[in-house]
Amino acid sequence: MRRGVGAGSFCRVRDQPGDLNERELHSALEVWGIHAATLRFTPLGFGDHHWIAEEDAAKWFVKVCDLDAKPYLGADRRLTFRALRHAMNTAVALQATPGMDFVVAPVRAESGETVHPLGARYAVSVFPYLEGAPGRVDLPFPDHERGRMLDMLAQLHQCPPPLHTPRAERRLPDRDILERALTDVVTPWREGPFAEPAREAIISHSTALWSRLAEFDHRLAELDRRGAPEVVTHGEPHPGNVIHDGDRRLLIDWDTVGLALPERDLWSVLREERDIERYVKATNTEVDTSALAFYRLRWDLSELCEYTAWFRAPHEDTGDLRTGWEGFASTLRGLAGG
Repeated sequence: MRRGVGAGSFCRVRDQPGDLNERELHSALEVWGIHAATLRFTPLGFGDHHWIAEEDAAKWFVKVCDLDAKPYLGADRRLTFRALRHAMNTAVALQATPGMDFVVAPVRAESGETVHPLGARYAVSVFPYLEGAPGRVDLPFPDHERGRMLDMLAQLHQCPPPLHTPRAERRLPDRDILERALTDVVTPWREGPFAEPAREAIISHSTALWSRLAEFDHRLAELDRRGAPEVVTHGEPHPGNVIHDGDRRLLIDWDTVGLALPERDLWSVLREERDIERYVKATNTEVDTSALAFYRLRWDLSELCEYTAWFRAPHEDTGDLRTGWEGFASTLRGLAGG
């Protein structure tokens, strides 16, 4: 079955933000020349909020980013907004590069900007509405789709970096929150229903987590010493960020774009030796297994740090938080058993 989707990845649940007034969103859309659209909240993705906007025969996919929920972009709202704008501008420049038409970039506003503030906490971007079928974030690529993704990544990694392409941070955002949880074994967390269970789960796996953090630091220092060249990477090339539009495959969600080692993208896609051979043949670049291990570990630790920050902050029992708890428990088990 085909369904219309916009430039956002699928997940099981999204709660509409209670502090976001749709009248303010209507006003923000006027920056794009969209003046009388009908807005329909769409529970897609996890981490952003999405609406479908319709005006006469035109249709757009509207993404609202919570500037407090993107620690990988910046330490505060101002820095996060600036980094998000750089990422969206990078996507626009990539899409205009020959051979990069699989990039789904935002629509520029009448001012030329790709991101517009929405109150103090949010930022809005507008994307073309796409008719297509999304992949599933919880399933790996089938063999034939994995090959197509590797071909797209090979093309991306050989693309000259657009001006102002952000650099993907190698260190862990919110690491201090995780380390405080590991260090303070006495003080309970009372910020919400998942707070104390999260702290207790972290403490019960403390030995394994300290070991994985030490491994991360060792691998990071090793890569820094090596000084291998960086390329433009997507950051999250999983099936949920791929739209199937007939024979076309479109790559969405470019807020994670950044200069990094190619293994930042490859670790989650490569499965077999022939995958590595396909990528090497396309790029004439060897795959570094140590870098693959680093980015795989960084992904899991970053997820754990972000979930810990969620449960350490004031929260209620919502669908999003229950989904977050499942992700937290799964990531913790994986790290503890790794």
